[in-house]
Amino acid sequence: MKSLPGILVVDDEKLSLESIRRILGDRFDVHTAENTIEAERILQQQWIQVLLCDQRMPGMTGIEFCQLVREQYPTIIRIIISGYTDSNDIIDAINKGGIYQYIAKPWHPDELISKLSNAVELFRLQRENEQLTIELKLKPDTIEKSMIEKRRVLKSRYDWDQGIVRSPDSCMNNVCTLVRNVSPYDVNVLLSGESGTGKELCARALHYNSLRQDNPFIAENCGALPDELLESELFGHKRGAFTGAIEDRVGLFERADGGTIFLDEIGETSPAFQVKLLRVLQEGEIRPLGSNQRRSIDVRVIAATNRNLEQDVRSGKFRQDLFYRLATFEILIPPLRERKEDIVPLAIAILNQSMDQLGKRVKGISDEALKCFEAYHWPGNVREMQNEIKRMLVLGQSDYLGSNLVTAKILQAAPEESQADMGMLSGIEGSLKQRIESLEAIILKETLMRLRWNKTQAAQELGLSRVGLRNKMERYGLKKNTKLESITEVA
Repeated sequence: MKSLPGILVVDDEKLSLESIRRILGDRFDVHTAENTIEAERILQQQWIQVLLCDQRMPGMTGIEFCQLVREQYPTIIRIIISGYTDSNDIIDAINKGGIYQYIAKPWHPDELISKLSNAVELFRLQRENEQLTIELKLKPDTIEKSMIEKRRVLKSRYDWDQGIVRSPDSCMNNVCTLVRNVSPYDVNVLLSGESGTGKELCARALHYNSLRQDNPFIAENCGALPDELLESELFGHKRGAFTGAIEDRVGLFERADGGTIFLDEIGETSPAFQVKLLRVLQEGEIRPLGSNQRRSIDVRVIAATNRNLEQDVRSGKFRQDLFYRLATFEILIPPLRERKEDIVPLAIAILNQSMDQLGKRVKGISDEALKCFEAYHWPGNVREMQNEIKRMLVLGQSDYLGSNLVTAKILQAAPEESQADMGMLSGIEGSLKQRIESLEAIILKETLMRLRWNKTQAAQELGLSRVGLRNKMERYGLKKNTKLESITEVA
């Protein structure tokens, strides 16, 4: 089994450390420190890939500590977490500490896990690049062949036909047809769809099936940064352009020259920034902050949004001229609840990918668990399914990931008959004895339903013998709904 990636969390609040350790413990090798002295000791003794550091600490700020880590351990990915979102702190963190992300408190567990997973992936890519640099010096021919192979793998991974997982009858076939048709043409594309539907996957498919496939693909989340910082990230800046700008910075548009830039959450940008972006798209030139010189760029722009931009145009929240510049070609990606036929093949594909990432193997997902997946509405779409399957894989102890590993919110969603049964049990009236018996019946039925009527597991959870459980079921008339008989009972 592969070793878990090393994460160092530095925070002077013990409760915060315990909370983060509890959330991250299944996915990462978590080390914690209440001060920078203890953190330095851990850095000397442990293999750390990502540093997650609180900003406001006694003695030394998180930015100052990140700066020290940057000097001594430049490969470690540095992340600041803080309850204060001062723009000057963010700018200092990027310029002095060289941070990868600035996470605001209170944070959401799924978001924190996602950002740390991305940071670990960045660390891996950096290590690969270092190795490639060494090989380039020693074996130019070998590295050239390696780069050709990497391009081939990427093209295959993001192929419009094979890279986008779906069933033969999926409504995503229309999306893939549009991706195939528009990829060769050098036009801007707007991808619309809910969060987690796979907009970046489609953007990469557009790039790696275009004539720009051998050039950079650069992605940026436009909703995560304030205007000044976003402008600096995209267009670059000169030294002294603003407080904290201690060196020249090449913007993402310039780095993507000849390739594709993916602007995610474009609908979250301010009208002031929209004007500046429109000028870049119209003129094909960028002007770094603090510079009087313009630089020509050749970049294909793919934008994405989970908002209704046409409605925002009508309400004045989004510029009409920018909308038409971005939406030369528009592709709408349907949510997962509208493509139920894709749930099973997606789950299988995600499981295979997760097994490779986590270094843990199982034979598959049980039919019962897949039925639960099909009945759930997946508000977080494919991203939510990825988190669910990774969680099940980490917790699983058998050859198949069963319904006993599925989270309660997914179990409660399926089937509808189960929801009705739960509703009938909600009112409790009568004497104390009657109320206690009614409550006992509710607990018994909730447990049986949640465990898919697995009497063995239910008895173990409730501290009863199997015979005792059966007697109580007969007493309260608890029987499995006949409409659920297609689901195999493990008894």
